[in-house]
Amino acid sequence: MSGLRGIAGRTALVTGAGQGIGRAIAERLASEGARVACNDVDPVTAARTAASIGGLAVPFDVGDPEAVRAGVAAVEDGLGPVELLVANHAVMTMAPFEQTDPDDWRRTIDVNLLGTAWLLEACVPGMVARRYGRIVAVASEWGLTGWPNAAVYTASKGGIVSLVRSAARAVGPDGVAVNGIAPGVTDTPQLDVDARDAGLSHEAMVERYAADVPLGRISLPADVAAVAAFLLSEPAGALVGQILSPNGGTTT
Repeated sequence: MSGLRGIAGRTALVTGAGQGIGRAIAERLASEGARVACNDVDPVTAARTAASIGGLAVPFDVGDPEAVRAGVAAVEDGLGPVELLVANHAVMTMAPFEQTDPDDWRRTIDVNLLGTAWLLEACVPGMVARRYGRIVAVASEWGLTGWPNAAVYTASKGGIVSLVRSAARAVGPDGVAVNGIAPGVTDTPQLDVDARDAGLSHEAMVERYAADVPLGRISLPADVAAVAAFLLSEPAGALVGQILSPNGGTTT
């Protein structure tokens, strides 16, 4: 364990933990001694991550509020009350704004934004009752800046930023700290959506994005996981309603 105070022995739920950033966060929290429930809409990837860290697989669709309530109940039955929540799930499509399929709007908002809201609604009451909880919602740098051909995704992620700030004000007095992360471009399988839209390979897409990053590279899942772990720890106790942006310097 690397020893971030306040994580060891606590129950954590990480959504979208089947791959990419979510898997890295689940691995980091497990290394810090948390009991980790690994969610993904795909039962196979959820089980794979859970098996790799000795956690609990809880596959469900975050866009379905009833499934969210049942999933959180399964975590509580298996590991105990959720004390640490990382809402990391996401879906993404890319298309010119005027050509966006209405179904893409609905599904993206249902999963990315409303799914985060359903998770907060399911987990916050118990946290408030215990007067302790740490929540991190993963938004996106694009939710702050916008991005061509990604209006649906950026709108959903911008909504998460506002949700974080409002929820933080609502439950901060009850001992529940809500914060967000707005990562820059990160090397995950989701980057394949960008690559297809640009007509490039994954590797070429990485190089194109990296050329615009002052650090000289795009982010890695472990970079975001480190920020998430910090926000869930006791040393971050004074951070409430904040949006941290591990992006290599693309925004300041």
